[in-house]
Amino acid sequence: MDEKEKNEGAGMSRKEKNAIKQRFSAKRVAMTALFVALSYLVSFLELPLFPAAGFLKLDFGNVFILLIGFLLGPVEGVITCVLKEGLRAIGSGSGGVGEIANMLVTSAYILFPTILYRYKKGIGAVAASLGAACVIGTLVALPVNRFINFPLYMGDGAAAAFASLWGYILAFNLIKTVSVAVLTVILYKRLSYLLKKMKI
Repeated sequence: MDEKEKNEGAGMSRKEKNAIKQRFSAKRVAMTALFVALSYLVSFLELPLFPAAGFLKLDFGNVFILLIGFLLGPVEGVITCVLKEGLRAIGSGSGGVGEIANMLVTSAYILFPTILYRYKKGIGAVAASLGAACVIGTLVALPVNRFINFPLYMGDGAAAAFASLWGYILAFNLIKTVSVAVLTVILYKRLSYLLKKMKI
């Protein structure tokens, strides 16, 4: 370690060191890993909603990403999302492009409510932030599908295909984000109580 690194380490306050130690505690890392595994496994239980757009399949893997974001923080939520999509990318037919698209939409969906929750708790604030998150996630899904997923799968016909299917994409993502939000609210209180007992 050179002199500069020593000075930087010495300049870090005890509070900052404790915050870093707490964030990367064994319990928190283990909890994050568990939620990555749950999100990954549940994401394979897919349900097609629209016969005209069979590629739009509903799954509830994002429930665990949103839950960990509320329980431990937005950073852990994004980390869980990235790791889950990284696992999905292994052997993926899209070469990882579809997983990157999912990562963008999911991150946009979870960040606002999980960041706000750090500062304002209570069912009213949570409900309002999740409502806003459903709108954000649904709207972000449109350009992500138009400029990432459709060009990948449709090639030159991407623009025409998107023009005929964007309504299904809008409805699908609205249904998905609302369903995930409702399940998250149902499960959150029980998990929150458990984590407090475990002192995580």
